[in-house]
Parts: sequence; C-alpha cells; structure tokens
Amino acid sequence: MDHVNHTWTQSFLLAGFTTTGALRPLAFLGTLCIYLLTLAGNLFIIVLVQADSRLSTPMYFFISVLSFLELWYVSTTVPTLLHTLLHGCSPISPTLCFLQLYVFHSLGMTECYLLGVMALDHYLAICHPLHYRALMSRQVQLWLAGATWVAGFSAALVPASLTATLPFCLKEVAHYFCDLAPLMRLACVDTRWHNGVYGAVIGVVTGCNLVLILGLYGGILRAVLKLPSAASRAKAFSTCSSHITVVVLFYASAFTVYAGSPGSHLEGTDKHIALVYALLTPFLNPIIYTLRNKEVKEAMKRVRVRIRTILQEA
Repeated sequence: MDHVNHTWTQSFLLAGFTTTGALRPLAFLGTLCIYLLTLAGNLFIIVLVQADSRLSTPMYFFISVLSFLELWYVSTTVPTLLHTLLHGCSPISPTLCFLQLYVFHSLGMTECYLLGVMALDHYLAICHPLHYRALMSRQVQLWLAGATWVAGFSAALVPASLTATLPFCLKEVAHYFCDLAPLMRLACVDTRWHNGVYGAVIGVVTGCNLVLILGLYGGILRAVLKLPSAASRAKAFSTCSSHITVVVLFYASAFTVYAGSPGSHLEGTDKHIALVYALLTPFLNPIIYTLRNKEVKEAMKRVRVRIRTILQEA
C-alpha cells in the first residue's frame, strides 16, 4: 500500500478484484448483466404494484418501497465495481468516497427498519384481521415508510461522519467501494474507540429490529397454529415465507460482515462477502417476491391482457 502524509488531499484508490486476461471482460459482462436484471426486476415490481389495483394493499406497498430502495442500494456500489473490473485499481475522491460510505450504510439501515415494518404489517394482517384496514391505513403506511428512511439516514450519520474525520496514512482501499472496515485500516491512529461506536450503532439498529421481527413472528406463529384448517395455516405461512427468506438473507450477510469490529476481518475478505449483500441479495429479492406468489402472477396476466387490449384498439 502507498504511504502518504496524513494531511494529504489526494484520491483514495479502490483496489477492486484482481482479474486478468479473458476473465476481466467476462467478470465485467456478468456483473453488468446481474446489475441490469436487478434494476429491471425491481422496476418491474414497482410498476406492477402501481398498474394493478388488486395489489393496492399495505403488503405490496411496502414491497414496492423495498424495491425502490434496492434500486438505489445496488446503484451505490455496482458502478464502482464495474469500473474496477474494467480498469483495475481506480481513484475516487475523498468526498465521493465518504458520500458513498454514508449513502450505502443509510440505505442498509433503512432496509433494516423496513424489514421490521413489513413484519409488523404481516403481524397485524394475521393476528388482527378485523382491525387491519384501520390500523394500516394509507396515511399510516406513508408515515411508516417515511420513518424508515429518516431513521436509516439519521443512524448512518454517526459512522460516516466519524470515519470522515479520521487522519489517513494509506490510500489504497482493499475493496471495490468505500466501506467501514477497509477505510479503518488506512487510518493513522488507534481506531478502537471508533470500532466501539460503530459496533454500538450498527448493533443497536440491526439487533433491535431483529428482536422486533422475531417477536412479531412468534406472535404470528401462535396465531397461525390456532387456525382451524390446514389450508388457512398454509396460506398464512405462504404469505410470510418470502419476507422470512429476505430477512434471513439480509441478516445473515450483515452479521457476517458487521458482527465483529469493522477491522476484525482479514484484509480482502470484506469485498467477497460484500458481493452477497450488495449485489446478490438485491438481485434475488424480486425473484423471491414473484416466483411463488400467485397474486403477482395473476396481476401479471391482468396487466398483459390490458396491454394487449390497448394495442389492439390502437
């Protein structure tokens, strides 16, 4: 790594992945395809929810909010990944680096809160069906969705601002985007205090939301087991299965990276793990929510028929 004075104002260097020869264009094209499919899948869910009136329910509203979030989440890191795959080690200004760090963690924490809200929606729908419409009115939906964004972007201010104020003696970031752990390794000072603050903020946000989700699903499980027929129990479990899958993917990857202190992993391992939660998870979410969802498949048929009718009339 290159050593520099800690008053330097030059760019950081994103190391990215080491690819040579024929692997470089293949890795670039493969990543680009996944990125475009991720954008298309999440845009498809947003448009479908808006186009079909039968999907105008709180559950699909929150799914569309999640898809909107995933569009920004994946677009925060994948462009720099593509650039490093194509050009190798790539410079990035400190301002853009810290902005990327802040936006990435803001969106991650927003998703954490949003998954908790979606679990609350499932809980109210299954455990309090008679009062569900009143409890989850359109105004409440908008308020909850807005609150997740405000909470996520507020919580991320702490780790991002503390990292931005560190003095740096090194400039080569062993990653394809600016994340906490690789940036911490470049600091000239002891970062144990910063590690404690980061761990507390990220731990409180993810831990509290995970406890909330587990508690709500505990209530859902008790309510479902009391249902009289096997068919109604199967339908209730089916409603929750997609959300549970997304929660497992999100928290498994998040805890793998952030459970310890930001500098506790071996250098270079973070970028490989990051491919799971920063690229693969946003790609899989639209598939998870549409593949086994009968309502979405029926909505697709209705929209297809409507489009065919409009084209025939034209």
